[in-house]
Amino acid sequence: QVQLVESGGGLVQAGGSLRLSCAASARTFSNYAMGWFRQAPGKEREFVAAISWSGSDAYYADSVRGRFTISRDNAKGTVYLQMNSLKPEDTAVYYCAADGDSLVLTTFSFAYEDWGQGTQVTVSS
Repeated sequence: QVQLVESGGGLVQAGGSLRLSCAASARTFSNYAMGWFRQAPGKEREFVAAISWSGSDAYYADSVRGRFTISRDNAKGTVYLQMNSLKPEDTAVYYCAADGDSLVLTTFSFAYEDWGQGTQVTVSS
């Protein structure tokens, strides 16, 4: 089991940037693919980005591709989400999640076993 703690959320104007961090407790952090998801009020949780255990592969939702970048530092046990050109529709609670079983990157939330508590991102127009 992996304990995950997100940070870095906040209030930003449209067009601005934020970087989210997710610190993991597991010593075997490098064994896990990691993902970011988000949930806006009244909406389903949706996939944002995922990164392989080595960091060599990444995948993005169409809505964020070209604006967001996922990365990881296995030595620090941390995964990041750099968010640029933010839009009001990016407003949501952002969650990081760990997937220790899938052989390929997945966008399905049920494949991720462990989740953080979430961090609020609010983008004003």
